[in-house]
Amino acid sequence: MQRVREVEALAGRGLAGDRYLLGTGYYSAFNACEVTLIEAEALERMEAGFGVRVSQGEHRRNLVTRGISHAELRGRRFSVGEAVMEYDRPRPPCAYLERITQPRMTRALGEGAGICARIIQGGILHEGDPIQLLPGGALRSFRRLP
Repeated sequence: MQRVREVEALAGRGLAGDRYLLGTGYYSAFNACEVTLIEAEALERMEAGFGVRVSQGEHRRNLVTRGISHAELRGRRFSVGEAVMEYDRPRPPCAYLERITQPRMTRALGEGAGICARIIQGGILHEGDPIQLLPGGALRSFRRLP
């Protein structure tokens, strides 16, 4: 994982340079997420409660958010920078993540492991861009088939 100050979100594909967009991610063949998000507040609870290191990207999620509960994003479209995204599904922790990071990582992530989002409209994301819920109400819930 490498922290970047800006990245291009590509509609229907993912983030420029991301291992899943490139098809090199561990779960690339299994309908990988276009973008993963995790709450900074959840990361702080993980470090305090489980003693795992997650402040340097060990959680392996694309975007770290602050000040918005991901439960608010469920069934919604939202903007981040120039991009428009929509909630796709929760992103549960996996045993693979623990194998490449540290013991207890899967347990620490638990229910706070983040979410997947689809990119509806591409654009540039900058570090610090706010997340804004878009008007229009909730989307119908569905899962895209591979």
